[in-house]
Amino acid sequence: MKVADWWWVAARELPAGVSLGSILSVIGILRITAWQVLGFYDHGPYWPLVALTVGVALVGVVTFGSLAGSMLPFVFRRLGFDPASASAPFVATLVDVTGLVIYFGVAYLILRGTLL
Repeated sequence: MKVADWWWVAARELPAGVSLGSILSVIGILRITAWQVLGFYDHGPYWPLVALTVGVALVGVVTFGSLAGSMLPFVFRRLGFDPASASAPFVATLVDVTGLVIYFGVAYLILRGTLL
């Protein structure tokens, strides 16, 4: 693929990332809800907001990871580097660090005034 094809690749990866993130989000929300209701763990009085935070953050992190993993080879090719340099360790590190920023940003927006 050429660098000019990035838009086509992004348009295909975006729905996949949102879909996978949504599935994981539902699983995360159900887990928090089940543990709260069944008494395995007490997340406190704001547990619905904690569940929402985890769910929204998961959609954001997975979507970003999907886009980053598909776009980095184009960026590397454009910069004159070998696209294979955008390998799993590089993508994983980028997504992990950015995932923390996304999670704490979402937590700040949703939990501000309650737990934060």
